[in-house]
Amino acid sequence: MLISFPTAYFIHFMQKRWQPLFKSTISLPLVLPPSVLGYYLLVVFRPDSWLGTSFEKIFNAQLAFSFQGLVLGSVIFSLPFALNPVISALETLPNTLQEAAFTLGKSKLKAFLFVLLPNIKGAIWAGAVMSFAHTLGEFGVVLMIGGSIPQQTRVASIAIYDEVELMNYQQADVYALVLLVSSFGFLLLVHLFNKSK
Repeated sequence: MLISFPTAYFIHFMQKRWQPLFKSTISLPLVLPPSVLGYYLLVVFRPDSWLGTSFEKIFNAQLAFSFQGLVLGSVIFSLPFALNPVISALETLPNTLQEAAFTLGKSKLKAFLFVLLPNIKGAIWAGAVMSFAHTLGEFGVVLMIGGSIPQQTRVASIAIYDEVELMNYQQADVYALVLLVSSFGFLLLVHLFNKSK
């Protein structure tokens, strides 16, 4: 969400002719197969790439097959789930709100922070929960970037896959049930919150 707010601000106030290009770029993870996105992220994160080398020099850690790379990849993959509800809600607000803020001497940033965002709380909440719930169960990108390194990059969705491969269905049931209950709980929270508004 911290990335989605400045990105939404940038897209909302940019020239209209450039918006489709930026919206399409940000929404690309929604339509790309996760393994394809994971592969391209792995190429960008590899130790001999510009990003991989820079990250290793600064933080003395690698991005590929690491927890840090897993987090960064998950943020990139889940950004559309956080950002698209915010952008859609901003587009449905009447222009009069923004124009009134400008008439009262508010800058674009103040109008965005103190007028527009407070009027789309439901979309912000939905984006936050949906991106978190989506990240919780992600498989393809996580497997490509992080692998299945125990105690480091092995997440619940990968653990289910590993347990099924080992035919340990009881443990797979436990992991799957935790993901099912938590995902349902997050979705229920979103719908209850939106209904109350």
